[in-house]
Amino acid sequence: MESKTDVGSASVTSEDLAAVEDEEVLNKMLDNATDFAERRMIRAALRELLKKKRDKREQDRGSRQQDLRQQGLSKGGKTGGAVSIGRASMAQQPPANRPSGQPSPSAGSETSPAVASAQKCPPAAAPNVKNVKQMLLDWCRAKTEPYEGVDIRNFSSSWKDGIAFCALVHRFFPDAFEYSILNPNKPRENFQLAFNAAERLAGCPPLLDADDLVRMKEPDWKCVYTYIQEFYRCLVEKGLVKTKKRP
Repeated sequence: MESKTDVGSASVTSEDLAAVEDEEVLNKMLDNATDFAERRMIRAALRELLKKKRDKREQDRGSRQQDLRQQGLSKGGKTGGAVSIGRASMAQQPPANRPSGQPSPSAGSETSPAVASAQKCPPAAAPNVKNVKQMLLDWCRAKTEPYEGVDIRNFSSSWKDGIAFCALVHRFFPDAFEYSILNPNKPRENFQLAFNAAERLAGCPPLLDADDLVRMKEPDWKCVYTYIQEFYRCLVEKGLVKTKKRP
């Protein structure tokens, strides 16, 4: 009986190719094929297989995002409302009434809503959310600090060219790719490289999509924060990060 890997050496049909679900097998068949029509059929089958895999990843990513979104609503739904109330309260309050040592909120700062809501949120809610987010940001900054071209200041604009994602993944998996040849002017390739490596080596679900990110002027900080949080947990589960408190 002829194996699938030998199909390229005989007359091949579209039905034969449709039955092959291994990208590597199709690539080997393409290398071995000499007939133009046969090579065209194999390339078409390869494109179709990649499309099926991409669609499957999109479906899985959508399901995971929905699950995480539902978890976030069940755990922190009330915090969001408190943040808005706290912001309004701070706007009406004179500076002199601000507790000593608390930084004044600045426009556009990601941490200012949490600071502003400290007086109105339940004692354990808002400070914890703020502290976890800041801890994770500090962790990202510390891990990527040796990497040229990376300056993490937030969970949005600091990640827009994909280099920060690559640096963070490369820090834990230095053999995954060559960091020095990355081009900040090719954000889509950088996103895809980092996400694929994180999924393959750390088991991190592909919660972010490279095409979606490049369409944005700046990444949505909530999406980036969720992804980094998931990557961190995967590293902890693999024993690559040891900590008592998980973001």
